[in-house]
Amino acid sequence: MARRSLSAALALVAAAAAALVVPTGFGAAGTARAAAPGDKDVTAVMFEWKFASIAKACTDTLGPAGYGYVQVSPPQEHIQGGQWWTSYQPVSYRIAGRLGDRAAFAAMVNTCHAAGVKVIADSVINHMSAGSGTGTGGSSYTKYDYPGLYSGADMDDCRSQIGNNYNDRGNVQNCELVGLADLDTGEEYVRGRIAGYLNDLLSLGVDGFRIDAAKHMPAGDLANIKSRLTNPNVYWKHEAIYGAGEAVSPSEYLGSGDVQEFRYGRSLKQVFLNENLAHLKNFGEGWGFMESGKSAVFVDNHDTERGGDTLNYKNGSAYTLAAVFMLAYPYGSPDVHSGYEFSDHDAGPPNGGQVNACYSDGWKCQHAWREISSMVGFRNTARGQSVGNWWDNGGDQIAFGRGNKAYVAINHEGSALTRTFQTSLPAGDYCDVQSGKGVTVNGSGQFTATVPAGTAVALHTGARTCGGGGSNPDPGPGNGTSGASFGVNATTQLGQNIHVTGDQAALGNWNPATAPKLDPAAYPVWKLDVNLPAGTTFAYKYVRKDAAGNVTWESGANRTATVPASGKVTLTADVWRG
Repeated sequence: MARRSLSAALALVAAAAAALVVPTGFGAAGTARAAAPGDKDVTAVMFEWKFASIAKACTDTLGPAGYGYVQVSPPQEHIQGGQWWTSYQPVSYRIAGRLGDRAAFAAMVNTCHAAGVKVIADSVINHMSAGSGTGTGGSSYTKYDYPGLYSGADMDDCRSQIGNNYNDRGNVQNCELVGLADLDTGEEYVRGRIAGYLNDLLSLGVDGFRIDAAKHMPAGDLANIKSRLTNPNVYWKHEAIYGAGEAVSPSEYLGSGDVQEFRYGRSLKQVFLNENLAHLKNFGEGWGFMESGKSAVFVDNHDTERGGDTLNYKNGSAYTLAAVFMLAYPYGSPDVHSGYEFSDHDAGPPNGGQVNACYSDGWKCQHAWREISSMVGFRNTARGQSVGNWWDNGGDQIAFGRGNKAYVAINHEGSALTRTFQTSLPAGDYCDVQSGKGVTVNGSGQFTATVPAGTAVALHTGARTCGGGGSNPDPGPGNGTSGASFGVNATTQLGQNIHVTGDQAALGNWNPATAPKLDPAAYPVWKLDVNLPAGTTFAYKYVRKDAAGNVTWESGANRTATVPASGKVTLTADVWRG
């Protein structure tokens, strides 16, 4: 189901089970490119975050980590309802959705700009709503009739749903995506109203757009709309999902902006779960993907994490290491998805999008995981440097450099990797931004390190000493207290609880009877913060205990982690190994 826009698709009917939508790359009209001018091309996609919460994140984490962009969920008025996909059923172009009003949106843009972060708005312009009612801003509507904006004459003539035959261009671009009222983007009036909405966002300081369901609109229509903007060279992200043999190709949209390369995320899942990381040596264009400078990439997004096309946070260290690889490897322009825990496919954001604190109320905050956020500075430092000094063991242990600016080693195997790595880095002291521990590179560009199972080591010339701040902050929970933040996705039956034990006294010294219990408030994710001395390398495992005291250990090798020099090591992406 990687063919349709789930943002649009699930947006259909409350009862409908989803299709699949995805964001895309952005670039300047006429010279489409994923990497925007400057040294920062990483976008944090804050899925269903309230604007006020995004503003705080820009100041607290995104700006300090070096993110160049933040992508916000659709700001326009939409149908009412708690599901996430209601945001993708517009009823007007007023900024009046559940995530905040016009004043909150404008304040967010200004705050993010002050933090050095540009803003991309997710824009739903292919369709309006299905059904009738009153929108989140008080506007009354019926399908095909949106007073003061559109009537039935502004819709495409095809009033049937798009079928499964994506070999029919007319069906894909003129009929209704999961029953949503399809706008006729070939009409002058419709083009003008859409451009008016986007220009309004530009007037508030928006720096770019993600075009939802772009594949369902002719490329020429979108180019025409973009030409009407007050800044026709604004960054422009098309969602156009690749499907083999389909009538509409993502490459058709490269003339007016960038296109997200869906095959990238799909292939990362295949490699990290079923193949060897050694295969990633020529990842990207060497795999037949679109050229790097016109592609935007991701490990997951709000659709694919639910639809199963890609990895998601439930894949534990495979997910985290895939993000480390994406940010270290010079293909495309990365989107880092930051959403919330889900078991219900349709579930909307916790607290209506209000993020009181990361790692609470179900908010995953992937953008702030040390393993991910630290790699944003790595990528910014390594910009323009090619891959060199590649090493792999033929399996799931790889390492490579980025010129003389950066070097990363990734261990996706079940045991630790100890070796001397050859780099092109200048001699001297560095901070491993993954662990917060110091590393010394000798005069031959070599350093020796042990990389625990399921972790990475990453060095770059912008982080020569450890101690927090700069380009590799640790914005995780509990700064100021050393230790570990555990979070494991584990299902249980009535009377069962999840505990964590390991080779430290605070973890019960491998004794299940004294192992601390995790909190099930965010079930199926169980959480606990444990204080441990800075710099401690420890082993741990999760156990399931019932009321009678019966103990079930998770399978596989012991997990390992290292407490950074300051703050906590974040282990909130663990998944119970049955």
